[in-house]
Amino acid sequence: MSRHSKLQKQVLSLYRQFLRAGKAKPGFVPRIKDEFKANAKIKKSDVMYIEYLYRRGQRQLEQLKDHNTKQLGTFSKTNDERS
Repeated sequence: MSRHSKLQKQVLSLYRQFLRAGKAKPGFVPRIKDEFKANAKIKKSDVMYIEYLYRRGQRQLEQLKDHNTKQLGTFSKTNDERS
């Protein structure tokens, strides 16, 4: 069994929290899984970008936990913007 870094543990914990919070809202779980799956392709060495996504995820999780939230917006960058 491989050992995870502190950041990896934090991301996995965030993922579990998202799944728990998304259960109460129809249609959220597949979107959560898709978002995390897409970001799983990010290189482990790109720590700054991963930390940015982690902080953004924490903010989105707080929004998701709000009982008034019906949907979450997305921010997508083109490949040109990431370079």
